[in-house]
Amino acid sequence: MQRALIVIVLALFAALSGAALWYHGYWGIIEPNFRSFAAAQVFADLVIALTLVLVWMWRDARAQGRNPWPWILATLAVGSFGPLGYLLTRREADSSASKA
Repeated sequence: MQRALIVIVLALFAALSGAALWYHGYWGIIEPNFRSFAAAQVFADLVIALTLVLVWMWRDARAQGRNPWPWILATLAVGSFGPLGYLLTRREADSSASKA
């Protein structure tokens, strides 16, 4: 169920991002964030949230024996697609180990 939800969110976000890129281009997505303090606040909030996700992803990947760099670079390049991809490919904890 959890993976299905991630796939749905990823697909919907990809469709929205694709439409935004098609109509406005990459700079058209970024540039409005510098037109007002309100827009800059939303952009700063996104940067803070993704930074917290990057820290979690780094620690979680290391704990699972995974290389965090592909996911960190993906996050820096394409935003939330990095963490969504990481969650989609993340190994679930062994349920029998968590019951002991």
